Amino acid sequence: MKKLINDPNDVVVEALRGIEAAHPELQVDHQHKVIYRGDAPKQGKVGLISGGGSGHEPLHGGFVGLGMLDAACAGEVFTSPVPEQMLAATKLVDGGAGVLHVVKNYTGDVMNFEMAAELAAAETGARVVSVVTDDDVAVQDSTWTAGRRGVGVTVLLEKIAGAAAEQGRDLDQVAEVARKVNANGRSMGVALTSCTVPAAGKPTFELGEGEMELGVGIHGEPGRERLPLAPASEIAAMLVEPILADLTFKPGDPVIAFVNGLGGTPLIELYVMFNEVARILAGHGVPVARSLVGSYITSLDMAGASVTLLKSDDELLSLWDAPVNTSALRWGI
Repeated sequence: MKKLINDPNDVVVEALRGIEAAHPELQVDHQHKVIYRGDAPKQGKVGLISGGGSGHEPLHGGFVGLGMLDAACAGEVFTSPVPEQMLAATKLVDGGAGVLHVVKNYTGDVMNFEMAAELAAAETGARVVSVVTDDDVAVQDSTWTAGRRGVGVTVLLEKIAGAAAEQGRDLDQVAEVARKVNANGRSMGVALTSCTVPAAGKPTFELGEGEMELGVGIHGEPGRERLPLAPASEIAAMLVEPILADLTFKPGDPVIAFVNGLGGTPLIELYVMFNEVARILAGHGVPVARSLVGSYITSLDMAGASVTLLKSDDELLSLWDAPVNTSALRWGI
């Protein structure tokens, strides 16, 4: 294992210190491992929080700031945060208009956010609404989920719902936008290598030199099948076609197309993949209205990529275009 770390057990703690040092506009509650906006809570604005196991950076901490999240909870690597962390984050961002919890569909995340919402209501009277993302078309049930996994659409949802909250929409309206994004977004990924969790010191799974895992999860969970390595054009089709088959498209329905790196794939390869994705979509008569290419929801050092398509309309595109200022996404400022 070759990693830029000190003690494997201190990776999350030390990374949070690095985030605090690099981004003075953010604050870090080190006791609860919460990254939050320096201007939180914003009175009268719906607060947005999310979180999950570390190792998926920049998700979620990289999306804290104007136009996205108000706070993010960092669990240990690939381990859900505990309810006390989520409760602390909820309290930090509650400006009186309620708080939206954005939860990826993993059993630990769903259970712990649910407990945190109940605790917040009991302790402070805060109104909390949760929206669960479950956009992965690869498998129905997986290692840590009942139902589909929450993956790439989470990034798009945090941006779009964050913009709605920034506009001053109320909690029910922000939650409605978030549910709309989840309902209209689908994702699928492929791994070319495993990842290596620092505390484990060895790859999570074995993948032969000429093999790839189609439909892999962001923690290295098994996908649909293990196949011989193929050219980018064929891999793109293996990812895009199941997404298109799972969503109902009318001719001309625009999409936000997101090609995401899983942590160990160079940007040049992601653009090769995006070219193939765009070609396939054009062949289906699906226009790409907006695009995002880069490593935004990762699996440590895993080589591979995922594709997320969000069927959009004028409302979602307007919210996507709205200003955002976070460490990982920034435009319109």
